Amino acid sequence: MKKNAIRFLTVAFAFAALSLPALAQAAPGATGTGEAGGQGHHHGMPSVDQRVQHLTKMLNLSDDQQAKVKSILENQQSQASSLREDTSLSQQDRRAKFMQIHQATQQSIRDVLNDDQKAKFDQMQARRKERWQKRGEQGNTAPPEKQ
Repeated sequence: MKKNAIRFLTVAFAFAALSLPALAQAAPGATGTGEAGGQGHHHGMPSVDQRVQHLTKMLNLSDDQQAKVKSILENQQSQASSLREDTSLSQQDRRAKFMQIHQATQQSIRDVLNDDQKAKFDQMQARRKERWQKRGEQGNTAPPEKQ
């Protein structure tokens, strides 16, 4: 039961953290082999590189912004991995910490964007939140985090 709860939280956080539903399917040529450096997938989720590529396409990120966003996402992935391995936390505490990591990541990404990109990013976040609310109403998943 505890393992299933942890698995559910991990999946729920990954979906929330990604905020990139268009990448739910692997990009052509993606291996998902679990390689280091953000190349692998956790529970079928896009890699850090795929997430950066998607944000680059959606927001027209510069090379410098891409490098910063990649670093932010790798940090998020590292923190989330450590949190998944921490068995001392209750399910509620773990979920709260996942949400803190997610919110800090979203803010860090937003901080590297220009005003036009921030507006597009905010729209992406609003659409993601809307989808999560609809799924929550249908009973398919946990409700989205509060922003």
